[in-house]
Amino acid sequence: MRTPSSVLVAALVTGLLAFGAAAQSVTFKVASLAPKGSAWANILTRGAADIEKKTEGRVKVQFFFQGQGDEKDIVRKVKLGQLDGAALTGIGLGLINPDVRVLDIPFAFTSDKQLDYVRKAMAPDFERQFKEAGYILLGWGDVGWVHLYSNIEVNSKDALKKTKMWTWTDDPIAKGLFSQLGIEGVGMGVPDVLPSLSTGKIDACYGSPLAAVALQWYTKVKFATSQPIGYASGALIVSKKVFEKLAAADQKAMIEGGHAVGEQLKGLVRKDNERAKAAMKKSGIAFTETPAAFVTELRNAATAARSALVGKDKSYSKTALDTFLKHLAAAPK
Repeated sequence: MRTPSSVLVAALVTGLLAFGAAAQSVTFKVASLAPKGSAWANILTRGAADIEKKTEGRVKVQFFFQGQGDEKDIVRKVKLGQLDGAALTGIGLGLINPDVRVLDIPFAFTSDKQLDYVRKAMAPDFERQFKEAGYILLGWGDVGWVHLYSNIEVNSKDALKKTKMWTWTDDPIAKGLFSQLGIEGVGMGVPDVLPSLSTGKIDACYGSPLAAVALQWYTKVKFATSQPIGYASGALIVSKKVFEKLAAADQKAMIEGGHAVGEQLKGLVRKDNERAKAAMKKSGIAFTETPAAFVTELRNAATAARSALVGKDKSYSKTALDTFLKHLAAAPK
């Protein structure tokens, strides 16, 4: 028979072992398409340092900027356990949870306030869906207002059709919009855009000014549309399986750190997009006025694509679209 003291000792040992297991040190390997030295990379790196400090070194986040392939490659590596997380745009997030792509619907938002309102309203459901899929969404981020860039002035649908427009291979949203405009596009991943602009395989692309500068696309184009065609969002996710290895206090610190990174990204990226636009103009790129008739054509195409993209094998669900439109109607103008 075990004595009371031996039972107590055994319980203490078991408790200490359990605590040691729960409080183990974990290094998260996280990838992103963001170039090293970009606004996104700088904030993510500082956020990783803050998390490591708050957890007294038990949680480290090692970022790999570029070099991991396109976002589909990054997501695949996370699923296989070769990476533990990713800082993704809506395209990568959509490969995990297609419903999140409603946030990237073209011509849906007219202001940052609208985006912030709708994203905040839908975030709890999205975060739950990611958790059910095996991921923890630590924080939301921004890519920015998306413009068209080209080597000819794009001021009409006919002019747009004359371009060799890039389309992100895994982006049904952009493909849907361009399809409605009668443009097939040249499909490829983000890492192939700059060399393809250099060789002339493509002569037009799309993205936020900050992305165009960070990825050096702006060096290969001459014109940009003044009218953005939509807003691109993103988020930082990590593997739920790896996250659950952390002690509760460290999980809390990591979530708080992720939210802080998201807020910093939102503020800085919006300012840096304006700076990037100014830098592009200074370099000689003309942001030409988008004629009202062309804007109407773009909006009509976006509205048609919005409904056409509903479906299991297309993009988001009808439920997600209906919920999105409900919140958008209630959002501040």
